[in-house]
Amino acid sequence: MPALAGLNRLRRPALAAACVGLLITLIGAWLDLDQFFRAYLFGWLFWAGVALGCLAIVMIQHVTGGAWGLVIRRILEAATRTLPWMALLFVPLLFGLPRLYAWARPGEVAADPLLQHKQPYLNVSFFTVRAAIYFASWIGLVWLLNRMSRAQDKTGDEKLVRRFQLVSAPGLLLFVLTMTFASVDWVMSLEPHWFSTIYGVLLMSGMAVSAFSFAIAMLVLLAREEPLSGVITANHMHDLGKLLFAFVMVWAYFALSQFLIAYGGNLPEEIPWYLRRLQGGWEWVGLAVILLHFALPFLLLLMRRVKRDAGRLVKVALLVFGIRIVDLYWMMAPAWGEPGRFQVHWLDIGAPVALGGFWLWLFARELGRMPLLPMRDPYLQEALSDGHES
Repeated sequence: MPALAGLNRLRRPALAAACVGLLITLIGAWLDLDQFFRAYLFGWLFWAGVALGCLAIVMIQHVTGGAWGLVIRRILEAATRTLPWMALLFVPLLFGLPRLYAWARPGEVAADPLLQHKQPYLNVSFFTVRAAIYFASWIGLVWLLNRMSRAQDKTGDEKLVRRFQLVSAPGLLLFVLTMTFASVDWVMSLEPHWFSTIYGVLLMSGMAVSAFSFAIAMLVLLAREEPLSGVITANHMHDLGKLLFAFVMVWAYFALSQFLIAYGGNLPEEIPWYLRRLQGGWEWVGLAVILLHFALPFLLLLMRRVKRDAGRLVKVALLVFGIRIVDLYWMMAPAWGEPGRFQVHWLDIGAPVALGGFWLWLFARELGRMPLLPMRDPYLQEALSDGHES
């Protein structure tokens, strides 16, 4: 049976946060519809990113194997099963496209030669079709992987291990391709005069960081009770800590690469993106991201005792998870605000809280529908015994 007490500790506050956040967001929509859509996009993208990051990580685990993935697989799978709901929650954004994107406003397109040049790609109809393709591909992968996981629970068929690999290997390629285009559509096109060829992998690495830190936090929460309390060891936490360290490093590499390329090129179409984020108060947000998303986690995760201690590791994971929200806001909000002025609207807090509460409630519901460990996976016992080695 799932750790019901642990799930209840998550469900109740999540539902309460969703209700309070929804009330705040509805009031905000009535007062300022433009700001509502901006905050809604920001909140939706973060929580959808957690689910998408979990999808990528579970496919990586199926391709590479490893004990680390077996102990968090059910957490990852439950998160992926929220994607159909996130697709449904994407629909309201389609009604706010002209309020979010300059390329969706015919008057601005008519006055801007660059937007006219990009119009064959950046237009409302094609944007909607592409979004449908993205969600169809992701939900298709979720359906296949979870269907095989349930079949493995019932039959224990060892051939399913190979089938997981046959789906996940091309699935990762499909995910990278679709997520690259989605990052351009949903975030980079907020400022259509700016572009970066590394932007897609930067956003994907951020999603992986948020997803993995979330998985660690959930594992520690659920490891207090059966069936996980008797199997999760310091060795498992050590493996997860090392992988979190790796994901943080990958994100930092892409973020620094994008900055250095723009700085070295010093081109007028690239530099303004960073100028808007490095002045008027935004520079302090950027500094916080550098210190709390990279420098501090880097130093802490170098320590063996931090990686092996669940209490310490979960604090680092929660720090990284929280600063991921700040980093995404730093990437998106300056596109809408007054240039050179840092500002946070109360809807920018209310909408993510509402969406996050609802997402966590969905996650907890999905997690309770399957055993917390893939008990009939042929490599589970080996993974658990490896965790007990000193």
